[in-house]
Amino acid sequence: MKPSLNPLTSAEVRSVAEQLGVKPGEVTEMESRMAGQEIALDPAVDDDDSTYAPIAYLADRSPQPPELLEDKQEQSARASGLESALASLDPRSRRIVEARWLREKDSATLHDLAEEFKVSAERIRQIEVKALAKMKGVIAAR
Repeated sequence: MKPSLNPLTSAEVRSVAEQLGVKPGEVTEMESRMAGQEIALDPAVDDDDSTYAPIAYLADRSPQPPELLEDKQEQSARASGLESALASLDPRSRRIVEARWLREKDSATLHDLAEEFKVSAERIRQIEVKALAKMKGVIAAR
């Protein structure tokens, strides 16, 4: 059989199938797969944005090392700023802010803290507002 780029004839399909010991349908299927068009993974620069670009579906969307480093530095700066702001508070104010805002679960209520410090819930709220304002100022000054 002489090689050619034309589709196989029925006789050629049967001949190849016999030689390979497979069904003629499998030869036809393989021929159609091999005759498929190539698709560029990355479209040419002059292509418009609406062009199908398979590379977009293959790209790794996970954060890259520079992004991970930037996130880590930002988190570190935030933690440092928060620590400085908390350090600027008196022990009672710090306890109130930590109990109200920095617990992951079961944050304290105004009434819980009022019982602990033997003052009214309104007084706890006032201390909290003043402490948060002071913290905001410390963080803004950094």
